[in-house]
Amino acid sequence: MISPRTDHLIDLALEEDAGLGDVTSRAIFPAAHRSRAFIYAKQDLVVCGLEVAARVFARVDPALKVKLLVRDGARVKPGARVLAVAGPTAALLTAERTALNFMQRLSGIATKARDFADAVAGTGVRVVDTRKTTPGWRALEKYAVRCGGCFNHRSSLGEHVLIKDNHIAAAGSLARAVEKCRAAAPHGAKIEVEATSLAEVKEALRARAEVILLDNMPPDQIRRAVALIAGAAVVEVSGGVRLETIRDYALPGVDVISIGALTHSAVAVDLSLDLRPARLRKQ
Repeated sequence: MISPRTDHLIDLALEEDAGLGDVTSRAIFPAAHRSRAFIYAKQDLVVCGLEVAARVFARVDPALKVKLLVRDGARVKPGARVLAVAGPTAALLTAERTALNFMQRLSGIATKARDFADAVAGTGVRVVDTRKTTPGWRALEKYAVRCGGCFNHRSSLGEHVLIKDNHIAAAGSLARAVEKCRAAAPHGAKIEVEATSLAEVKEALRARAEVILLDNMPPDQIRRAVALIAGAAVVEVSGGVRLETIRDYALPGVDVISIGALTHSAVAVDLSLDLRPARLRKQ
């Protein structure tokens, strides 16, 4: 999970928070002062970002030694310790907030994803994310979605064709947009088309779209669209779906439900770091 991009994000975060140093910690603690600490949960949550947090500590000072106490994707209760770190006190405190920021954000996404995954359990429907991610954080946030038990939609515009309303408007028609994409896309690329009405569903079928995205349709209209599609394309549902209502949309014939809120509306969870000065050795 630690890629050059992740290292870059960590370096940017540390530059932002400690680029001028940590005047408080350096004033109080000499270089020889040592402590140990634990990151622990203060609520029910799904853990994510442990390796990123460990990397933050290592980037601040390689002398900080980290032990991961659970795995990403673990569901934990309040009070559960998830990471231990020991080493120079000043460095540990310099790294604290950045490590927690990464973990709290990613664990918030994983926790929200677990709620959605649980809500459709037994239906056979996959819940997937969207590209509505924090700029620069997409790979991390999509990893967090997987840790929570949901799945990823495309990660970039280059992965597969998805013809949306504005493409159709600019192209002049749905059929024209599909024709252009089919002629230019790689031979293995699937053609996905967004449909907002049953008329557009019929047009997408005539254009032989492999995936049809039913956008902002209520459940009754989705049932009618599924009957029209009759297995001729993968059916994706998106728009207006909330955790409280997702079961109403997980209908027979629906394959995928995409939820932008998995990433754009996830709330950071409550994790904290508890520091304890190391015991002095007896002379």
